[in-house]
Amino acid sequence: MKVHPRAIIDHSALRHNLACVRRRAPESRVWAVVKANGYGHGMVPVATTLEAADGLAVARIEEGVRLREAGIAKPILVMEGFLFDDELAAARAHGLELALHQPEQVALLERTRTTTTGPLRVWIKVDTGMYRLGFEPREVPALLTRLHAAPGIAEPVGLMTHLAKADDPRDPLTQLQCDRLCALDPTAKYHLSIGNSAGILACPASRTHWVRPGIMLYGASPLNGRTAAELGLQPVMRLATRLIAVRALRRGDAVGYGGTYVCPEDMPVGVAAIGYGDGYPRHAPTGTPVLVNGRRAPLVGRVSMDMISIDLRGLPATVVGDPVTLWGEGLPVDEIAEREGTLSYELLCQVTSRVRMEHQGMESLP
Repeated sequence: MKVHPRAIIDHSALRHNLACVRRRAPESRVWAVVKANGYGHGMVPVATTLEAADGLAVARIEEGVRLREAGIAKPILVMEGFLFDDELAAARAHGLELALHQPEQVALLERTRTTTTGPLRVWIKVDTGMYRLGFEPREVPALLTRLHAAPGIAEPVGLMTHLAKADDPRDPLTQLQCDRLCALDPTAKYHLSIGNSAGILACPASRTHWVRPGIMLYGASPLNGRTAAELGLQPVMRLATRLIAVRALRRGDAVGYGGTYVCPEDMPVGVAAIGYGDGYPRHAPTGTPVLVNGRRAPLVGRVSMDMISIDLRGLPATVVGDPVTLWGEGLPVDEIAEREGTLSYELLCQVTSRVRMEHQGMESLP
């Protein structure tokens, strides 16, 4: 029996969610976003399973290098690009595609001699309304001219942007951002990349030459007010552990650090082997649901580093060793994130290395 916390990764759900992307954007190529260790799911196993994607997208050079060293041969886009000579050299050596978002990157490209590793493919990141990274639209024509003259740059250059408010389908900024990027290429000379998960699901104009799904691949919803199940997505991670104690507490007993929960009556309280040291949110409030033997039960008291306490009233047959699910099938990670006042992205990414990762269904579909 495994008592330690486990993250069970369902690779059949990953393939299902990628197929959902294909159905929503059938004319687009797909950059499957696997940054941040595959959103906490294991970057290399996830990338291997998402073999049907046209390419993989990461945030940083070292993530792309790690994929190459693991034998991943398909196109890899580094969305934060590079800053230094050694990063540019690594990108060239490993055949990575790079996003350009500031003048210093262009200047470095212009100073770099052509190498024998082949031409470098770059994407211009355009700031169409996110106001984080990217060139202003008015700067793009001159930038394209410079890049065409720079040594060792491949054709065609792509244009990309990042959507700021696509999680709210009613916000007009998403369509405006799409229009701003498309206006820079009226003759369709360049590859355009706009759609993130929310855009793919809710904004047809963002489904351009390339889309970049992230959170939807992992079975969580990117849209306000819409559940993953409603969108046809399947959860990929099940975070699980077991009960290590069942206590018969009395009315007035205060549970855990600070005694923030006081038993209103004589009641059974279970202790499960998971806590913020494993990545479960420390500030999850009393009442946050877990599944014990597949049935809902509320957390009580504070989350500690290694343990949580659970109200077992209504579950009289519960015993030490029974399974506990923190999120996964039957308990969406989005629901836990809402209770915590955060996003599913954060919960999935913050699962720590002491949680054992178990991969299921990694075999390729026939």
